[in-house]
Amino acid sequence: MSENNVKRGTLFVYSGCSGVGKGTIMKELMEADSSIKLSVSATTREPREGEENGVHYFFVSKDEFEKMIEEDGFLEHEEYCDNFYGTPKRPVEEMLSQGFNVFLEIEVKGAVSIINRYPEAVSIFILPPSLDELERRLRSRGTEEEETIRKRLETAIDELKIAAFYKYQVVNNDLQKAVEEILHIVKTNTA
Repeated sequence: MSENNVKRGTLFVYSGCSGVGKGTIMKELMEADSSIKLSVSATTREPREGEENGVHYFFVSKDEFEKMIEEDGFLEHEEYCDNFYGTPKRPVEEMLSQGFNVFLEIEVKGAVSIINRYPEAVSIFILPPSLDELERRLRSRGTEEEETIRKRLETAIDELKIAAFYKYQVVNNDLQKAVEEILHIVKTNTA
């Protein structure tokens, strides 16, 4: 217990292939359970339409990102599809100490790093119903060039092999069922 007698929150590692619906599920989870907070990652990629700095990501330059690495400011960081992504330490620790259940929505390499460094973390991998459906979802976003879509699909095949190392795997075929399953996982691991 902290000095305020608040039970420390639980750290959740939350991953899945690009385009599998992680963001949509997370929005529903946070609306359904006020104890769930999403860690905001830092990235060097350009914002997509509608994304806000500090809400969806901290959009930083490569130089800023490298400075944060030097200052040991990340729980983890990785390069993915020619951009850098990382989980800033301080905000995660603050939320956990306030009793929130913190979800790290991170790519697979970073997730494996967190799982190894923080074995108490609860890991959840979101699976697509099929690779064909994943490709359809990626294309329907309309935010990336063909080469990027192909690269994301190739990466997804490799990531799906690692899904078995996560404590839980949830198929996002039906949004409400996926949300209910994850809410059950949260309740089971924080009771």
